[in-house]
Amino acid sequence: MLHKKGKSFHRECEGRVSASEYRRAISSALSQELGGAGQAAKATMRWTGASERTVKNWISGSYAPTAEYLIELMRHSDTVLAVVLELAGRNEAMTTERLRRVREELADVLKTLDIICVAEDDQTAE
Repeated sequence: MLHKKGKSFHRECEGRVSASEYRRAISSALSQELGGAGQAAKATMRWTGASERTVKNWISGSYAPTAEYLIELMRHSDTVLAVVLELAGRNEAMTTERLRRVREELADVLKTLDIICVAEDDQTAE
């Protein structure tokens, strides 16, 4: 279950994931990342192309997305991706992906800083 003050998900038991655990996990992830039911439904519909009723069923935990929809959710939501990896017992995969993204973002920031510094040096030289 996702904790109220974080994005970590902790399985209640080891072994095979039950349908109800999967439904609760996806419901919690969508609510956590997207906020209220209205906002969450609209964003989830945009991401997946699923109908409003279908999306609301996922958010309420009545049903869970099928594989095709789950892939789209994972493509757009880091929280859903993290929850699915946790359910699969692959937490370390998310850590590696986060580190890769942070590294890319830092590289972009450094490039921007280099451009700014060069521009300032050019202005100082004039």
